[in-house]
Amino acid sequence: MSDSRLLERFVSLCEIASPTGHERELADWLARDLRAAGLEVSEDGAAGPARAGSGNLIARLPGSGEGWVMFCAHIDTVPHPEPIEVALDSEGVFRSRGETILGADNKAAVTVIAELAARWAEASEPPPVGIELAFTVAEEDGLRGAKELDLSTLASRVGFVLDHASPIGELITAAPTYMRLMAEFEGVEAHAGIRPEDGVSAISAAAAGVESMKLGRIAPETTANVGVISGGTATNVVAGHCTLDAEARSLDDETARSEIGKMVDACTWAASERSCDVDCDVWEMFRAYRLSGSDPGLRLAKAGLERCGIEPVERTTGGGSDANALIARGFDAVLLANGTEANHTAQESVAADRLVEMLAVCEAIVAGAAEL
Repeated sequence: MSDSRLLERFVSLCEIASPTGHERELADWLARDLRAAGLEVSEDGAAGPARAGSGNLIARLPGSGEGWVMFCAHIDTVPHPEPIEVALDSEGVFRSRGETILGADNKAAVTVIAELAARWAEASEPPPVGIELAFTVAEEDGLRGAKELDLSTLASRVGFVLDHASPIGELITAAPTYMRLMAEFEGVEAHAGIRPEDGVSAISAAAAGVESMKLGRIAPETTANVGVISGGTATNVVAGHCTLDAEARSLDDETARSEIGKMVDACTWAASERSCDVDCDVWEMFRAYRLSGSDPGLRLAKAGLERCGIEPVERTTGGGSDANALIARGFDAVLLANGTEANHTAQESVAADRLVEMLAVCEAIVAGAAEL
């Protein structure tokens, strides 16, 4: 079968803007496209609680057997400053023509699994197992769509998330807990040139807190970072307010919680030392997981790659994906590499051959699922 439709679908999807919170147009396009192909498509009620432009889409194509297998991809992207125009270069690589993202994160995966189901829908016989597609929203900001997905409505008991920007063949067997910290320092404003001694600088307190933190790679599986600090109103005013936005991550859940606790302690100490008040909010963005060799999803993914002549390579990651949200709620999910590169940047790209290759891997997983 020609792959031209697969590649055309990818271009079309990338050129429909869908930054987090604005997924509606793409969700509607996908729903129409998949229904036209013969799939049953429904939208859940996640839009409100996930603060997204649409709900998650679930598409189903029954198989000849009783089993089901699920493939997952998110339809939102990070924000981009201008419309996306896709270009295919002389080496067969898709890139953005402008100074913006391509959108291959995660529209490469959306394309592949939509084409997978469409091809089976057009086939003379149904797939050997039912194919279930989950298109989630608001993944780029805390996996909010996947967290709202009603797992009880899924027919599948195992799923594959195609959302890791690395060479096809990599299987992500461990991902971190991600803890977020927002600290708000309150000082006292005063004229910096006339009565600075009457002021209490919230910026100075926040800076002292950051200075006392251990940041960067704390241990092989643990990191911490202060990403944003902002405050003050003018150069001639002692800053009365300053906000600090930080994180800690670790493949060990308790370590992540311990490190974010140390960052809270640093803020509390600094505020006390500088005669400021501080209010710290901490929340979990997603939770760590570690797969074992006995997990059915991992075994099925390895077998699918091997069917395609690709050597499976197990990796850990410091990033998160919908797999974190699904596994935390008891669903057997495996995060797979999708062959994309430089996601979230203007250098983002994916080779056309990688889309074709990932489709072949998904087809092999469907075939393998029928043999379980």
